[in-house]
Order: sequence, then C-alpha cells, then structure tokens
Amino acid sequence: MRRITFLCVVAISVFIALPVTTVQSAPASDTVRTQSNPDSLNPLLEAILARAGATVSGEWFIAYENGFELGTPSSNFFINRGYINVRKQLLPWLSGRITPDISVDRQGDGEGDLELRLKYCFVRADLPALPLISAPAIVFGLAERPWLGFEQKVNRYRVQGNMYVEREGIQTSADFGVSFEGLIGGEMDEHYKRDVASSWAGRYGSYVIGFYNGGGYHAIEWNHNKTIEGRLTLRPLPFILPGLQCTYSGAWGKGNTEEMPDWRMNIAYLSYEHSIGVLTATYLSGSGDSFGRMLDASGTAMPHEGYSVFGEVRLGFLPVNMFGRYDMFTSNPGEVNERDGDRLIVGAGYRIAPRNMLLLDYELDRRYNDVGLRTILKLSMLYRF
Repeated sequence: MRRITFLCVVAISVFIALPVTTVQSAPASDTVRTQSNPDSLNPLLEAILARAGATVSGEWFIAYENGFELGTPSSNFFINRGYINVRKQLLPWLSGRITPDISVDRQGDGEGDLELRLKYCFVRADLPALPLISAPAIVFGLAERPWLGFEQKVNRYRVQGNMYVEREGIQTSADFGVSFEGLIGGEMDEHYKRDVASSWAGRYGSYVIGFYNGGGYHAIEWNHNKTIEGRLTLRPLPFILPGLQCTYSGAWGKGNTEEMPDWRMNIAYLSYEHSIGVLTATYLSGSGDSFGRMLDASGTAMPHEGYSVFGEVRLGFLPVNMFGRYDMFTSNPGEVNERDGDRLIVGAGYRIAPRNMLLLDYELDRRYNDVGLRTILKLSMLYRF
C-alpha cells in the first residue's frame, strides 16, 4: 500500500515537472483547462500550477447508508470514491492526464484499507480536422472506455452508484489501450454547450473506436487477447431537437482469464438532454463479460440481455434535481441465475454549487433467485473543485 502511494506521488510530481508549451486545446471529451477555475480551493495554488503548465481538480463521493443487505442490517459511513486529476499540455497537439483513484479494499489481507491506484494515465494527441470530423484525436494509455465514458456524461449520478452495465458486472469504466475519437460535423453552439451539455457536443454526433486489454484498469492481463470496443452516436435533428441522440456501442473479444471465454456486448441507447432534464433508455444484449466470469456449468459464456431507463428533472426555480432509474437484467434464458434481477433507484439532489451536490436516494435491488432484497437509503456528498 505504501509503495503504491509513493509511486503515484512520484508519477504526479514528474508529470507536473515536465516542460510545457502554453496553449489552449479543445479535445472532444475532456478539455484541458488553462483558465481560472471558479471552484478552485486556492487561487495561489492554481496560479503556481498554471505557470508550470498544469491544472489540478478533484472529485470525492462521501456517503452514509442505512438499510438491509439480503436481510442483514447495514449502516455505514464511507468514502465511495475519490479522484485527483492532474492535466498538463505538453505541446500544442499533445496533452496528458493522470488520476489517482481512492477506493476501499473489500477483500484479502488489506480488507477495509483505503487503496490508492491509478484510474487514468494517458496522453492525448490532437490531429488535424477533416472535412466531416472535428477534434479527431488518439488517446494512448490507461483511459476511459468508449461506452461508460460517454454514458457518465449524460447520466451524471455516478455519485449514487455505478452505471447499469458496470453494475451488472459486464465491464469497468477504464482500461489499458489505444483509441481513436472525434466529433461529427463540427460542434454544437455555445448556448447548447453552456446550458445543456459540453461533452461530446458534435453537431451530428461523435465516435470512439479502441483496442484494449479487456480486463479493466484494476486487473492483470491473463490472456493475450485484445478486445475491440467502439461507440457511434448520431444526433439526427441538431437544429430541431438538438438534445436527441441515438447511440450504438459494442465490444468484441475474450474474457480476461486463461480459458478466454467469448465476450460480446451490444448496446442500443436513446437519450434526450435539455436544460430542464434528461431522459435515456438502454437496451443490452450479448454473452459473457470482460472478466470471464459469466459462464454456464460447461464453461461457456452465458447469453444475457436487459434494459435500463433513467430520467432527471431539474427544478430551475430551486437548486434541486430529482431523478429515477429502473434496471432489469437476465442471463441464460430458461434458468434463474444469481445475477438475474431488477433494481429501482429514486432520489433528489440539492445543488450546493454549480458542480457540487448533496444527494439523498433510495435503492431497492431484487434478485430473482430469492436470495433476498437489498434496500438502502443513502445520503451522499459530491464534492468537486
């Protein structure tokens, strides 16, 4: 644990100390900021970092929950996740990011310890624009995967818990690899980016195609297979319904075990974003998972399918957001497995500052094999700077 912490600190220090050319870039998914941050903890610290050509931001999920876990009472204060982001522009076309991730160790000899590991560590090369493609780029290293990196910019309630596909154990949100991304047909206007959504704001959509280890950012590579993962998002009516997007995302490869079971993921996603709220619908089908765990008795990847719907309402006259989500997942048709079940989540958030929130939510998780219910009332704090 101490060695991991030391290595992360050394890596960040070296990253900040690298020489820099001061520029303003505009990547599609994660813009490197070079101007003053109104949520900054310390303007002097930001000024020092800006002179070094680096910016620092942070994000913490702190929570208390009370309820029942499969019939057993549960009452816990905990740190769900914590991120410290360091970004640096190295050249006019080359930038980088390193993000340590704080989480709770839930297994092994270190159970209960707070672990520090890397969630992101990548360089981004911005390429010249093409006639139909804006902000094309290559991302190399430990970075966001195509699907969850997009969904978490639409459904902004990661503080409540994992998104649907990650919650069902299909894949994690980051992995080691290389990806190619861009926006289609230029960018949306400044009004849309300011009031609705600034991430992946291509006028006619966006795309990502990547090649990854497959096991995720906290897994050892147990096979030599590389997965192909991609996402294509189209905005069919940018001038009439600018918030409407249609998305397909897929993954093709092998589960991350020596046996290399098949893994296939297909996602159809319909989303509508507006200044007063968000609506989404997800349909999932495929077989196996990225970890190589979703297998039948013969060791063959099990087929699965499911769906998730999500809605958010933003009360403009009050600093309050309300949201709800319903998930359903089944595997291996004709049998009832421990993964099969549905989930209802409802909650309300109070916006303390533009990017900070106090969230109260209730979650009811039911498994179809009668192992019991998970009922949790949770109070969370989303803190960003």
